[in-house]
Amino acid sequence: MFSKILMGYNIIFILLLVHQYNAKVVVHHNTKAIKAKKQLDNCDIFNGSWEYNDNYTPYYNTSSCPFISVEFDCQKNGRPDQLYLKYRWKPTNCVLPSFDGEDMLGRYQGKKIMFVGDSLSLQQWQSLTCMLHASVPHSTYTFSNKAGIATFYIQDYDISVMLYPTPYLVDVVSEKMGRIVKLDSIIQGGNVWKHMDLLVFSCWHGWDNTPGWDYIQMGDKLYKNMVRLEAYKYGLTTWSNWVKNNINNKKTQVFFQNISPTHDRSQDWNETTITTGTCKGETTPTSGTTYPTELPRATQVLKQVLSELSSKVTLLDITVLS
Repeated sequence: MFSKILMGYNIIFILLLVHQYNAKVVVHHNTKAIKAKKQLDNCDIFNGSWEYNDNYTPYYNTSSCPFISVEFDCQKNGRPDQLYLKYRWKPTNCVLPSFDGEDMLGRYQGKKIMFVGDSLSLQQWQSLTCMLHASVPHSTYTFSNKAGIATFYIQDYDISVMLYPTPYLVDVVSEKMGRIVKLDSIIQGGNVWKHMDLLVFSCWHGWDNTPGWDYIQMGDKLYKNMVRLEAYKYGLTTWSNWVKNNINNKKTQVFFQNISPTHDRSQDWNETTITTGTCKGETTPTSGTTYPTELPRATQVLKQVLSELSSKVTLLDITVLS
């Protein structure tokens, strides 16, 4: 639970990167935003560590946010302390400015923001909706869930923050023989994503978990299973081809979140004292500025695919901080 809460707050970094990119194409006279950009120039915000500050106040309270899922609300689930809410990410070579929800709403007035992918995107979407809701608590908003797409809409700013859940990014179809993951097809999501102004993708743990399919299809061939990293690479390549053919960076910004650790295998972050083998009992983040063990192999696959999209997609390298 601790790790998921921290991941919920890393949306701050996404927003900071967004501010950097906007500053290149938008005339904006917000003094705070200009100062923030100067602070972040030439700074790797993902290289750092978690710093405890007893005076730190979170950007929202889960008890007053209507968008938080029950499983992500530690206080409602009986956690006795609030120490985990006092951590702030501290990059090694710069200071992160505070999140300014009203400033972001002003920048993205009339825009559509969409999170696409697995549970990581779900957590980030929930966090951002809560942060924006807390920034303008008296603004009129609506919430809807149509055709599997959740939408938080703030009327005063004409801004939509949406979630498109899809564990594999590529198409999944139901046929007589069962559920089929089509590694070379991305029509379902692609037709929706191309109308967005900002896209944040995530994908991996759906492949790493118990199969959510009966068959995997590549071309005309069907497979009962496949080496997961190979399937992941095939799917990502289909996604990258979609980006190349459909994204105009003058209109749409695209981000991809790196792989988060698997929190049910404590050995993945070099923790050998926990007998359950999971993150149960963990109350503080891992210390240090580097990943405690070998990085998840899926990160190498993702970076390889993204290397061909460097001008179109920005990697949010959140593996260490998560």
